[in-house]
Amino acid sequence: MTIRVLLADDQALLRSAFKVLVDSEPDMEVVGEAADGAEAVALARSRRADVVLMDIRMPGTDGLAATRMISADPDLAGVRVVMLTTFEVDEYVVQSLRAGASGFLGKGAEPDELLNAIRIAAAGEALLSPVATKGLIAKFLAQGGGSDAAVGDGQGYSERLAALTVREREVLVLVAGGHSNDEIAERLEVSPLTIKTHVNRAMAKLGARDRAQLVVTAYESGLVRPRVE
Repeated sequence: MTIRVLLADDQALLRSAFKVLVDSEPDMEVVGEAADGAEAVALARSRRADVVLMDIRMPGTDGLAATRMISADPDLAGVRVVMLTTFEVDEYVVQSLRAGASGFLGKGAEPDELLNAIRIAAAGEALLSPVATKGLIAKFLAQGGGSDAAVGDGQGYSERLAALTVREREVLVLVAGGHSNDEIAERLEVSPLTIKTHVNRAMAKLGARDRAQLVVTAYESGLVRPRVE
């Protein structure tokens, strides 16, 4: 199945470079280009995009606002957003994950890394580039970055976490630790399919769009404590 990719960046030259790269792959194609967030949301709907490569900083409606709009639209529930940023250590990184992005990538990433990011996002997995480790997320959450309302929703998190089974909670902690399903399966001595089932059930109970949302929820709820260097 061909992955339908939408490019959202205010720099036409960069969009052209990404288009050539993406269209060179047999399993993906660029179905639209947007110069701002509002256009990206409209095209995500009309072009039936699977993955949006979204620049965080754009004039008018920026990538963060556009991602929130996509995440809030039930008709776009299957759309995955990968944020593109010049600086991977960025206060908007955690905000973008909270807004519903599947992850983020630096604009200086290698071509193979970008293509792999698209495939990972399309598969519904969380994408965190090599520089943007779980420690980065923990750091910004520890510093109180992002939405105060989200951080202050302690009671709401407690109620949702209470719905998890002991095993689902255990898996959530390991997901937040940056471990893959295969790694978690090996550690818990079960099959990767079993872990995938636990992850999917945890997402459903916590209202998470994908794996990236689980990571943020685990830290914001206090289930996993940030360790800041």
